[in-house]
Amino acid sequence: MGVPVARVKVTLFMFTAFCAWLFAMLQISDIGSAAADRGLQKEFEAIIAAVIGGSLLTGGYGSVVGACFGALIFGWCRSASPTPTSTPTGSRLPGLMLLVAVLFNNQVRRRVTEAR
Repeated sequence: MGVPVARVKVTLFMFTAFCAWLFAMLQISDIGSAAADRGLQKEFEAIIAAVIGGSLLTGGYGSVVGACFGALIFGWCRSASPTPTSTPTGSRLPGLMLLVAVLFNNQVRRRVTEAR
């Protein structure tokens, strides 16, 4: 397709390293120290945000804008939740949100493929 894979891969790794450095600098300026485990176990939440934004777990469909909107919706629901996430009830909310998003995505995908 004409995409220089090696150059894109190196550029993305460099951009990821830059973002990590920027986050560490902001963390140091805000708190006074940086903690390496600050984002530990956040992978599940990132997957939920992407699925809420319209990405399919099977792959092949999704957008950056949708993932951003999914992150906004996920963050809003987490902050508006009446139960703290440390309780067992509060920790079930992300799983429930993922289940609803997957079911909704499957329903939309079926309707789109049937319309073709």
